[in-house]
Amino acid sequence: MATIQIDRLLETVVRQKASDLHLVVGRPPCLRLHGGIRELQTKPLEAEDTMALLKSITPERIQQEFEESGSGDFGFSYGDAARFRVSIFKQKGVASMVLRRIPNNILTFEQIGLPKMAEQICRRPRGMFLVTGPTGSGKTTTLACMINYINENFERHIITMEDPIEYYHKHKKSIVVQREVGVDVPSFPEALRRALRQDPDVMLVGEMRDLETIQSAITAAETGHLVFGTLHTSGAASTINRLIDAFPTEQQEQVRVQLSGNLIAVLSQCLCPRVDTDGMVAGYEFMYVTPGIQNLIRENKSFRIDSEIQTGKKFGMQLLDDNLWMHYSAGRISAEECIDKSKNPGYMVDKMHKAGIDVVVGDDIIAEDPEALAAAASAASATPKAGGGAAASDPAAAERERQAQMQANRERMLRAQQKK
Repeated sequence: MATIQIDRLLETVVRQKASDLHLVVGRPPCLRLHGGIRELQTKPLEAEDTMALLKSITPERIQQEFEESGSGDFGFSYGDAARFRVSIFKQKGVASMVLRRIPNNILTFEQIGLPKMAEQICRRPRGMFLVTGPTGSGKTTTLACMINYINENFERHIITMEDPIEYYHKHKKSIVVQREVGVDVPSFPEALRRALRQDPDVMLVGEMRDLETIQSAITAAETGHLVFGTLHTSGAASTINRLIDAFPTEQQEQVRVQLSGNLIAVLSQCLCPRVDTDGMVAGYEFMYVTPGIQNLIRENKSFRIDSEIQTGKKFGMQLLDDNLWMHYSAGRISAEECIDKSKNPGYMVDKMHKAGIDVVVGDDIIAEDPEALAAAASAASATPKAGGGAAASDPAAAERERQAQMQANRERMLRAQQKK
């Protein structure tokens, strides 16, 4: 019989402000905390444990879907503390789960660090705004912030289409209707088609995952609605290419014209662990569609979009690498993280060298300068370890290593400033 209670696990996630909870057979429950995986100090899970935990929170219809297809997704509220988005799936014939924590408090533009132009986009009566990035990069949080801003400041009819619903929005100045795919409507394209007859002002498409959804979203923007959507792409130029390449060759010319006339902006983001304090910080690439960028989209010259972004600072435009460099220069993220998350790692390494910061680039590892590494190693070795691999299994050891890394980062930044 399972002895681990889901309530205790969820309470731990909320208390430690972890982003995810992983439940897999053969390992203790694990948290994703500050970007890393941390084991809880409890027994490894067995097959009956994960199945009992799954059944304790999974609706009957999702359990049936799980039995038929081997996976399922749903969301649920954990009291007033948080909501969770849950993915259940089979691996090696046994049940596994990943629960993503969704805070009940919606962040503001300032807390997230969104470009000022994002507020202006919320005022637009029509067009399409896309938030892109890999899974776990904060796209849902960014869109929830923008929907909440509209809800608090304007009289609008907002329809969201999500799978599953993550952030719950209360009616404020606006009416907010939230439809869950699989519960309230069978698919995203069907939700979009029906939404056009429901007098909407703003529509949010939780995931533009197929041709029909992309086509419906572009049509909705073209017919006079403000449409928010997400894509799993990295960078503004690749987002444009992804949208157009989803269509058959004979339609792509028409889609370029539609997209150039209706796309407002693209915000690409990633999350980086901070080294100056606890938590994560978002790196952004922001493209606002100017007449010049409209022309590049129409003429199939997306390879020149990055140059337009560099010259569009007055519109708040910024390349991802420039934003990451700003965070690194401010001592918020490590050199390794800055290089790893950049679109052009070689350019980032050269930029660090020109700034007098030594980085060593190997085949598989990118390290900070030798003095910083020595300082981190010295600080880590000054504390006793509980045996081999203690940092991976002992939260206290992991915290000591993180503090050592933070100290080494501060010393490195101080030396770089002195060289200047």
